[in-house]
Amino acid sequence: MSLEPFQITVPGSSANLGPGFDSVGLAVNRYLTLEVRASNEWLFHSNSVDLQGIETGEDNLIYQVAAHVASARGEELPPCHVEMTSDIPLARGLGSSAAAIVAGIELANQLMGEPLSVEEKVRFASLWEGHPDNVAASVYGGLVIGTHTESATDVLYGGIPEIDLVLLVPSEELKTKKARGVLPEQLGYREAVRASSVANVLVASLLQGNWEKAGKMMNEDLFHHPYRRELVPHLEEVIRVVQEETTAYGAALSGAGPTMLCLAPAKRGEEIQEKLQRHFPAFEVLVLRPAKEGIQVKKGVSQKQTN
Repeated sequence: MSLEPFQITVPGSSANLGPGFDSVGLAVNRYLTLEVRASNEWLFHSNSVDLQGIETGEDNLIYQVAAHVASARGEELPPCHVEMTSDIPLARGLGSSAAAIVAGIELANQLMGEPLSVEEKVRFASLWEGHPDNVAASVYGGLVIGTHTESATDVLYGGIPEIDLVLLVPSEELKTKKARGVLPEQLGYREAVRASSVANVLVASLLQGNWEKAGKMMNEDLFHHPYRRELVPHLEEVIRVVQEETTAYGAALSGAGPTMLCLAPAKRGEEIQEKLQRHFPAFEVLVLRPAKEGIQVKKGVSQKQTN
């Protein structure tokens, strides 16, 4: 077939921000990029450190998602050679799998002639992922707040926060399945009301740009922090140091962890990074910023041939 090469870029994300569990997501400026050209068979290749060991054929997650979307639309996809690059670390709570899911949906969208609306992309992604926080952030960019069931997905775009993001990244991975395995099956009524009220104030604070209040709510999460502390033993110490010894607003697990995210005043991220790196030398401490755009597609991108 005649297929003009194209490039898809999808940002990573941080989810929850504490009590916004499975609901609040924030795109970050780390990216998964696909360079796509026609081929005789499906082939996925990458030289990125964060993508070592990926499946190279139709067992690749991106292909599986793309094929699922095409099947749902009654179409088949032509085989492609996909060169992947990424600086989103795997299994660290920065939305690597969500970015791959969104990339797969956009891959199908491009190969089908772009029939999908933004809302349809979020719906497909949320059904695959099970919740909208990471995937919606990767689709839209910026801040998103959403809710999802098998029958509907509703997401609101919250703009681009004017903040820095300081992340403490442990060397070890933490699979989401394991992190979800420590969560309770249910919460008591009073505790659920309290946890929801904290989440409500978090969302209102984020939308108003009241970062001090947002940071306080991050530290008071009752949905998952109390149960995941055993898997991320430094979490309480990080929260304490951030509160008592830095100008950051607050800290929380990034997604399921083990990465910990601090919201920081704009242009103060490097200063906070230096202080936290001294306190926690075993962690990689990064300064990121909210990604201003979600999915980006460029047509006519040339590719280097891969042997």
